[in-house]
Amino acid sequence: MVTGAAGMLGRDLVAHLASRHEVIEVDLDMDVTDPDAVRERMRATSPEAVIHCAAWTDVDGAEEHEDAAEAVNGRGAGNVAEVAAELRVPMVYPSTDYVFDGEAGRPYDEDDAASPISAYGRTKLSGERRAGKRHPNGLRVARTAWLYGAAGSNFVDTMRRLGAERDELTVVDDQEGSPTWTRELAPALEALIALPPGVYHTAGGGSVTWAGFARAIFDEVGIECAVVPITTAQFGRPAPRPACSALVSCRDGTPRLRHWRQALRDYLRETG
Repeated sequence: MVTGAAGMLGRDLVAHLASRHEVIEVDLDMDVTDPDAVRERMRATSPEAVIHCAAWTDVDGAEEHEDAAEAVNGRGAGNVAEVAAELRVPMVYPSTDYVFDGEAGRPYDEDDAASPISAYGRTKLSGERRAGKRHPNGLRVARTAWLYGAAGSNFVDTMRRLGAERDELTVVDDQEGSPTWTRELAPALEALIALPPGVYHTAGGGSVTWAGFARAIFDEVGIECAVVPITTAQFGRPAPRPACSALVSCRDGTPRLRHWRQALRDYLRETG
């Protein structure tokens, strides 16, 4: 079962799994905030594994509506985990680099303490903990970051479009993270099913700032557009962002994704 199957990650995940598995696609037809609805749907379909991609992903919206985001990201993950435990099936829960405060000044591994500074980060960490409490022997948390993919609105496509229209763009240069192509994340999520329960960092290799990411996009597609670096404060978004939330893994057997620049090159070539 893949929840959030109509989302950017969900669609790439379903496409990856469909050639080898019978995939139960779930999206808004199962309200993850309703424990009875979750139990009814999961018991009726009896999945052998669950990858729970359904989430509130609007970072700034969560800052304004934390209770609503918590209902989906926190309690919703707990609801799915509880039924997965009842069915005795493994569950993979994609989480986020925003569970960290970004103050370490280096990439975070799985042993680093989480300390989110935004409502979105708090609700995703709540989901990790609620799901872990409900399904301690079956949960794999897959923290990832800065997702982009062909099936949804994303930074790469926005930069490619705006860069073709303008001579220069202002882009934040004091946030650093690990860009991750959803198509490359999909097989990593599947692979976690066979690994022991626990927390895993599954993001693109290396790290870059948003401004550096934009320059790389323009370089790869041959767009002549100047990138003017600005600060997060100058950009003025409602939700705080960690200054450095790049991810690395210290767990044996963790699926390793390619360096972000290699993945970006192939994504741009394929989506032309």
